Amino acid sequence: MTEPLRYILVGLGDMGAFWASHTLPPAQERGLAMPVAVVDTNSSRFAIAEESLGIRPDQCFSGIEAALASTDCDFVIVVVPPVAHEAVATAAIDAGKHVLCEKPIADTLEASIRIADRANAVGVKMAITMSHRFDQDKQTLIDRVQSGEFGRLNYLVYRCTWNRRRFGDWGEFRHRMQHPMLIEGSVHHFEIIRSLTSSDAKTVYARTWNPEWGEYAGDSTVLAIVEMENGTRCLYEGAQANASTLNGWGQDYIRAECEDATLVLDRRRLSVVRSGSDGLLTTTELPLSQERSEWKNSALLTDFCTWLRGGPTMATHVADNLQCTALLFGAIQSGQTHMPVDVQDLLKSARHDARTLTN
Repeated sequence: MTEPLRYILVGLGDMGAFWASHTLPPAQERGLAMPVAVVDTNSSRFAIAEESLGIRPDQCFSGIEAALASTDCDFVIVVVPPVAHEAVATAAIDAGKHVLCEKPIADTLEASIRIADRANAVGVKMAITMSHRFDQDKQTLIDRVQSGEFGRLNYLVYRCTWNRRRFGDWGEFRHRMQHPMLIEGSVHHFEIIRSLTSSDAKTVYARTWNPEWGEYAGDSTVLAIVEMENGTRCLYEGAQANASTLNGWGQDYIRAECEDATLVLDRRRLSVVRSGSDGLLTTTELPLSQERSEWKNSALLTDFCTWLRGGPTMATHVADNLQCTALLFGAIQSGQTHMPVDVQDLLKSARHDARTLTN
């Protein structure tokens, strides 16, 4: 029997607590991976790891360096705010540990590139948990579009809108961020768009703002047009301060206009729609994929452990995810300048700046 891989979990805030209580215990039960340490600057959070993962008090640390020095592990799971990703991931990489990191890679494109470069230089494996791309409904749509059975993809319309306008409705820290919708929400949707179109982004034009009634320090609303390198276009709408939750978190609306049919994913139901010249619609609901027994974070954890054991390269490995990160920061820049941004030029420029600073 293969021994479980050993990990350190860094961060026990809202998302870290979800990892500790929902994602990691089943992996431990089936012998996939086991914890050897947890890290958080707030000692009151250790209780969740002790209860859910069986962590002992001597396995709890206030910093990643102490945890790495005191334990032997195969990989590190990074679930801290993006501003801390570079420090935590780099410490793990320099210790020769593989890294599974929450999105985005880091809080800037340059920092993201430095992390990816460091992982490559040291020779460790690193991936990003783009969990919503691997949700059951989105993966079903991706598979059906990529199959070609409905002809070529022309364009996408994507919507995720909420009524989370009051302070604290979406977690207090997001209400204090400068770009909450883009960094905490749209980054997942951009990764889904990349997968649906089988292409990286060429340009993005975004308008971002916060309405007067939205209790956010930053922009809670995004409208964007994305053109992919293969010519596919996408019209994107993301909002947190609307009057109604039309398509909330995990309940996305995605319309894929293909050559021979329209595919509509709406609140986890997928339909194929067609009409003739008379305009009369025929709608057929499609079943969701049963290809996997686990989805989202659980699926990504399994794929990551399989990769570490010599299996296929994980889809969200850090070098590939730089393209999603570039689209994210391209949208942020466009929202600030009110001008279209060439995503590949932005990535090229950031690579130059990151590597110049490193050297």
